[in-house]
Amino acid sequence: MTQRPTQAVVLAGGQGSRLRPYTDDRPKPMVEIPGTGMPIIGHQLSWLAAEGVTDAVVSCGHLAEVLQEWLDGAELPLRVTTVVEREPLGRGGGLKYAAGSLPRPEQPWYATNGDIWTRFSLRAMADFHDERDATATLALARPRIPWGAVETDRFGHVLDFIEAPPSPYLINAGVYVFSPAFSGLLPDRGDHERTTFPRLARERRLAGFPLPQGAYWRAIDTAKDLTEAAKELEGHPS
Repeated sequence: MTQRPTQAVVLAGGQGSRLRPYTDDRPKPMVEIPGTGMPIIGHQLSWLAAEGVTDAVVSCGHLAEVLQEWLDGAELPLRVTTVVEREPLGRGGGLKYAAGSLPRPEQPWYATNGDIWTRFSLRAMADFHDERDATATLALARPRIPWGAVETDRFGHVLDFIEAPPSPYLINAGVYVFSPAFSGLLPDRGDHERTTFPRLARERRLAGFPLPQGAYWRAIDTAKDLTEAAKELEGHPS
């Protein structure tokens, strides 16, 4: 019987410099999606709870007290604890530090970057992870290229103009499923995407779960992303 995760880490310590002035007085995950009355992290926690998560550890850094104050005052659909990274540990070190506060270290867990707005079945991703006996599984998205593309033939004649085509490459969507053993493979300091992930890939213990057709996914990096997310909200209600 597949044991789907019921616990998660949310990495919410980023400074969000490209989202200024929104992030001058709050961390990036506390930026509100226009028209929703709720910050990005609020939508994430609701999604995690709807997917069966009962406990979340939120890793704070930049302006941690703003995030903690909101969490303390919000009516949350799951139990939340916070950890504060007092000194930069890198992405892998920060993830390991946060995972140390998970309530059930012997069980699998999800992780998500705190600036991701998405909706898809985490349960299906957990089953995919289990079927492949993976140590780690990352969700894969196919973003749209932000520029129009020009299609030509081999003689250099322009055949067509394509507005914002999908990328030919899949990218790391910032959502993960990890087996219990994964925490022990993370560096105390440094970037797991340069160390742990390549090692697991060589050993065929790293899986990639393509987001289902039509699943909503957006990384909130810039003010334009906020505007676009608000436009798309009607088609993908939270």
